[in-house]
Amino acid sequence: MAIGVAGLGRMGAAVAKRLLERGHEVAVWNRSPEKAQPLAALGARVAESPAALAGAAEAVITLLTDAAAIEAVYGGPEGLLAGAKPGALFIEMSTVRPETEIALAARVAAAGGEFVECPVGGTVGPALQGKLLGLAGGEAGAVARARPILEALCRRVEHIGPAGAGASMKLAINLPLVLYWQGLGEAMALVRHLGADPALLVDIFADSSGGSNALKSRAGVVAKVMAGESAGPATFDMDGMRKDLRTMIEEARARGFGLP
Repeated sequence: MAIGVAGLGRMGAAVAKRLLERGHEVAVWNRSPEKAQPLAALGARVAESPAALAGAAEAVITLLTDAAAIEAVYGGPEGLLAGAKPGALFIEMSTVRPETEIALAARVAAAGGEFVECPVGGTVGPALQGKLLGLAGGEAGAVARARPILEALCRRVEHIGPAGAGASMKLAINLPLVLYWQGLGEAMALVRHLGADPALLVDIFADSSGGSNALKSRAGVVAKVMAGESAGPATFDMDGMRKDLRTMIEEARARGFGLP
C-alpha cells in the first residue's frame, strides 16, 4: 500500500522504517527535510509538501508534536487536506487533547476523507518491532480499514470509541508512567547511601511490588544510568514529557477537576 508519513521525530521515523520493512510503498515529509534522508536511503520517497504527500498516498499517518503542529501540517494551501485524494484515510497518532482529534475528524470528513486517531503506547524499540499498543478512536468502518496498517505497527489494537476516545486513553496511561519514574528516582535516593550495585538495586525493585512493567523492560538501561554509564540515545525527552503533563492538566481542568 502507498502510505505517507508526516512528522519524522523518533517515533515517526521508526514507524516509517517499520512500514518499509513490511513492504509498503512509503513517502515521507518533515518540516526539517534533513530528517527524511536516512529514510530516503532505505527506499522512502521524500515529498516536497504535506499536500504532495497526501496526493501520492492511499493512507497518511501523522505523528506531530502538538495541536499547533497538527494545524500547520493539515491546514493551508500546502497542507494534507488540500492535497488529499477523495476517500483518503488519515491515521493521526499524536499525543494531544481529545478536542483536537474531534475537530480534526470533522475537517477530514468535510474534505471527503476517513479519519482514525491512534495514539500508541511504547517507544522507538517497540515501534521498530511492531509491538506498540494502539488506542484507536473513530468510526468503526474507518478503524477496520486502518487495522491492517495498525497491526503492522502494534501488538494490540483496541478500538476505544469515537474520535477523541483514543486521546483520552493515551493521556490516562501516560500519567501513571510519568509518576512511576519520578517515584522510582525518589525511592532510589533512599538507598543511595548503601553504596549497593545499581544492577542489584534495580533487580530487587523489578522483583517486588515496587517494580512496574516499565522498569522490568528497561532494568538494564536504568542500572547503567545509575552507574554513570551511557545508555545510548534517549527514546523520549523531558520536553515531550512536560508537554504531555501540561496536556493532561488542561484536559482535566476542562472536565472540571484537578490533577494535584
